[in-house]
Order: sequence, then structure tokens, then C-alpha cells
Amino acid sequence: MRLISIPSCLLKAPSAIVISNHGMLKSQNPDEINLHPHNHIPLLELRIRLIFELAVEGTSGGRKELINRRGTTSITAKLRKYLSSDDGTCKSRVEIFGYPCENHSVTTKDGYILSLQRIPGGRTGDSSKGNKGPVLLQHGLFMDGFAWLVNSPSQSLGYILADHGYDVWIANGRGTVYSLGHTSLSSSDSAYWDWSWDELAAYDLPATIDYVYQQAGHQKIHYVGHSQGTLTVLASISEQNLVNRLRSAALLCPIAYLNQIPSLFMHAAARIYLGEQLYWLGVAQLNPTGSVVNTFLKTVCLLTGFDCYDLLTIITGKNCCLNSSSVQLFLDHALQSTSTKNIVHLSQTMRSTALTKYDYDDEAKNMAHYGQKTPPVYNMSRIPNDFPLFMSYGKEDLLADVNDVAHLLEIIDHHNRKDLTVQLLGDYAHLDFIMAENASQLVYQPLMDFFNRY
Repeated sequence: MRLISIPSCLLKAPSAIVISNHGMLKSQNPDEINLHPHNHIPLLELRIRLIFELAVEGTSGGRKELINRRGTTSITAKLRKYLSSDDGTCKSRVEIFGYPCENHSVTTKDGYILSLQRIPGGRTGDSSKGNKGPVLLQHGLFMDGFAWLVNSPSQSLGYILADHGYDVWIANGRGTVYSLGHTSLSSSDSAYWDWSWDELAAYDLPATIDYVYQQAGHQKIHYVGHSQGTLTVLASISEQNLVNRLRSAALLCPIAYLNQIPSLFMHAAARIYLGEQLYWLGVAQLNPTGSVVNTFLKTVCLLTGFDCYDLLTIITGKNCCLNSSSVQLFLDHALQSTSTKNIVHLSQTMRSTALTKYDYDDEAKNMAHYGQKTPPVYNMSRIPNDFPLFMSYGKEDLLADVNDVAHLLEIIDHHNRKDLTVQLLGDYAHLDFIMAENASQLVYQPLMDFFNRY
């Protein structure tokens, strides 16, 4: 029998979550969640029940390295095949379409070894577009660089940029299948997963951008980020970092603030501290196809009363223009691990109106890390007024919500108008920006027009 003591952060009583007739959220003060019209569940009872369920799961191996365990989509065997045969992204996805491709690696200051793929030009023999300089593509949460290559060459941004004369660099963040290396740690060590998006902004981005800058002969870089890839660059440039290496930043589904997102699924996860519970139980690595996440998804689906058959829609919004075969390819490859600590940090952001560094929920620990009792704030108003920004977002997106993006735009209202391009697409949701069949016309052409100005 296993006895459990409950950390104080799990006993906090946030506002209740109430589902309106339209599936959106309202707040209430009582310590209960109106998940069904006639079913009131006290938050404390809900948390204890979930802690017990996860503790049992943990005793049967839930704390082990989750990449070694089969998930519901069984993608890990395919990924191991790619790794063992050195077939990677270049051979499996780029060279087969006639594009040149190179594998590179860079080591961060904290020891993580990250892989990069470079597409230095268009299809073999086509150099008519000339050299327009380097572009770095940075993926979002639970993805890797493969996300930029899911569709056909005429529809995927990685290929399109190469065909238009750009020197394309595709990043793969720490913890993804091609970036599991470290100078002293194994990915099976919990210490390997001791990071959040703070470290992605502080270490991964500077190392990657500096490497590309050096390889490109000290040419400044156009940056394209999606989702979490926008959050990290916004955090960096708000602290006056990277601006001397970047020509511009294109932000697809820009994320800085998350407290207004309308997704019931995500709010339920954040407000019952699911990430913290996993972290406290010792689950350091969060594999979206592993058994712990499967338990997490079943629990949230049960509590919200939603039919979770179509999780992509429930989490990301109603994507308008995805090809079913591309979605399957995405699910077969692009879903990647992240750290549980990263999920905790994102959940903290959802529960707060401020954007801050990771909160250790302990004044002494915050003081040790930051020299102050509370985590420092990322001040978006400190983004240089003349730094070229392109923002594209969609009304149907449940993650980069229009209200949160509007809040970001209010904060940077002083930005030079000529250096800020904003695009709102009425029927686009989160995944449309990297996978929609018509994104080449609606998003990527305006993005390249923006690049051409700088």
C-alpha cells in the first residue's frame, strides 16, 4: 500500500469551470466544477481521485522513460526505425522530392544536443530564384521539424521557401526524437527533462540562431515560429536577445498570453493542476502517445463530458482545410515528447493574466533561481518598436485565441506600424497554419511578401 501526501499547490481552489450552451467557459467562485448540468464535483475530491489513479499507474511503470512504451498510435516503433537506419527527415521526407538536404547539430550552453535540417535550395537543378538568405523554422509543442514538411512540396512551408530561393533551416527542440542527445545526461534520466519553455528561449533559440548565423556567413535570419515557437522568440526578444541576429520574425498562431483561451479541455487540465500532479508523481517526460498521457486524456474527457474521438478539434479548434492523409502522416510522425515541467509552466500561464518565468511555487526556490520571491515577468512592451513582426492567427483557434492575441497587440500598440503586419483568417484554427491545403496562398505568400520588405 502506498501512502500519499498532497502538495499545497494541488489543494488550491481556483474558480469553477462551467460549460455554457456553446461549450465555452464561465467562472464561478464555489469550490466545485459544473461539468454536467446535474453533476457537481468538488475540486478537492476530483484531485485526490486523480492523484490516486495516477499513483497506481506510476507503480506499474508510469515513471519510466515513456518513449519506450507503446502509446495508442504506436508511433515509437516507426521513429526507432528512422533512427536506426539513419533515414531521418532528410532522407525520408526531403531528398525523395528532389531537394538537397543536410543534417547539422548544435550544443546548447546547458548541454542539450539539437539536430537541424538544412534545405539550401530548391529542387535539384533549379536555382532561378537566387539566394534570399537564411530562414529558421521553429515548431510548436508536441511537434518537431517534420511539421513543416507534412504536406506536398507545393503546400508545405519548408519546401515553398526553398523553392523561392531561401536557405531553409529546420529546428528540432530538445526532447524530440532527433534531439535527445546531451553531453552528460541520458534521456532516460529525469534530470534530462528538467526544463520548461524558459530554457527553450534562454538556451535552444540562441544556440540554434547563432549556429545558423555563423553557417550562413553572418547573414541575419528570418524566423518563422508556430505556437510555442512564437512564445519562445517573443520571450527572447522582449529581453533584448537575438535582435542582432534576426531580420524579422513571422509568428503563426502567436502565443504570449493564454488566460482567455476558450478550450474547455485545456482549461480543465490547467485548473485542476493535472500537470503539477504528474510532475509531483515523478513523471518527468510527457510522451503524447504514452500510457500516462492516455490516462490523462481519458480523465479529462470523462470530467468534461466531451466525446473525445476528435481530440485535434477539441484541443486546437475546428481546422478548416486539412487533408486527411496529411493528418495521418502528422499523427504517425510529428507527435513528440516534451517535459512535464514545460506543461506545468504553460498551465501556470493559463491561470494567470501575466506572462512570467517558471514559478517554483516556493519563495525560497524562486529566490534561489531569480533573486526574488516571485518569478520575473516577460515584458512584451520591451520588444523593440522597429523589429519587423508578422502575425497570422485564426478565429477558430482554441489555443492562440483571438482575445489573447488582441491583448498582446494592445501591449505592443506602440510598435511602428510599418514594421508590424497582422493577418486574421476567419475559418483557420491552430493546425491550419502548418497543414492547410490552401495555406500556401493565404498565409505563406503574404509571409514571403513580408520577408521581401526586409
